Amino acid sequence: MKKNILIVMLSIGSICFSQEKIIDKSGTITFEASVPSFEEVKATNNSVTFVLNPQTGEIASLALMKGFQFKIALMEEHFNENFIESDQYPKAIFKGKINGFDVNSLTANPKDFTIKGTLELHGKSKDIIATAKISKTSLVIKILANFSTNASDFNISIPAVIKNKLTNKVNVQISTVFKYNETKQ
Repeated sequence: MKKNILIVMLSIGSICFSQEKIIDKSGTITFEASVPSFEEVKATNNSVTFVLNPQTGEIASLALMKGFQFKIALMEEHFNENFIESDQYPKAIFKGKINGFDVNSLTANPKDFTIKGTLELHGKSKDIIATAKISKTSLVIKILANFSTNASDFNISIPAVIKNKLTNKVNVQISTVFKYNETKQ
């Protein structure tokens, strides 16, 4: 399975990028769909693959749905079986571009950018706009981004019995750190 995912990710990378790219295989995505006064509905995946072309600002990511971990095992089970249907839709893929990205203008102080692209999830695609803070040292490029989307945009339905405990609006946070050697670029 991991070999197939790696092949898919490399294919995405070769399609999206014709130049030098850098990869982070331990990026993080956290999402939250909590409602005040009820139990927190939040999960994190610390094994997300991100690919960045530092010359063009093109970016892509691949997250395995079963990689999301919840505080409560039953929530994780419901997420995989009833909501995201991980066996049928095992991954989420994002392909996009960082607007105005210039690797040479980045510094250790984060700068604000907008990332525009398409998120493929649960068999559906949706255009996404994320705000991002991007910084660079001589060794790494760090991207912190966030956006909100609706579960219903991806045909993920929330059963009536728990609709008051879970919001349709899902807040997503992304963190990735690319090892970057300026002398090789």
